[in-house]
Amino acid sequence: MSKRQKLKTQARREAKKAAPPRAELRLLRMPASKVRLVVDLVRGKPVEEALNILTFTPKSASKPLAKLLRSAVANADAKGGYDIDDLIVADAQVGEAPQMKRFRPRAMGRANRILKRTCHVTFVLDKKSAKKKA
Repeated sequence: MSKRQKLKTQARREAKKAAPPRAELRLLRMPASKVRLVVDLVRGKPVEEALNILTFTPKSASKPLAKLLRSAVANADAKGGYDIDDLIVADAQVGEAPQMKRFRPRAMGRANRILKRTCHVTFVLDKKSAKKKA
C-alpha cells in the first residue's frame, strides 16, 4: 500500500471514530410509509423511553426497530466514551429500498404486478447535552 493510501485510510478511520454511534437496518421487508409512522414516535427521545415506546407499540415495524435501537446502544457501549443513560435518538431516517416485483393472476388471462416494498432504516444516537446545544 502506498503512503498516500495509508494516510487516506487513517483519516477515514479517525473520522469514523469521531462520528456518533449509529446502527443501520437494510432491506427491511416493510413499506417505508408504515415504518415512518413508528420512527416518528421515537425520534428525539431518550433511548430508554424510545425502547419502551417501541415495546408497547402494536405496529409490526416496532419489533425490528427495537432490535435496531438495541444494536445502536451496543455500538455506543463498544465505542466507549458514552453513558448509555444519557443517550437520545438524535436522528432516525427511513428511506426507500429496491422493490420486489411479483405478478398475480387475474381473470381472462391477465396479470397484475404486485410491488413488495422494502426500506432502509438508520438510527444515530447522541448525548443529551449535544442535542440541547444544537
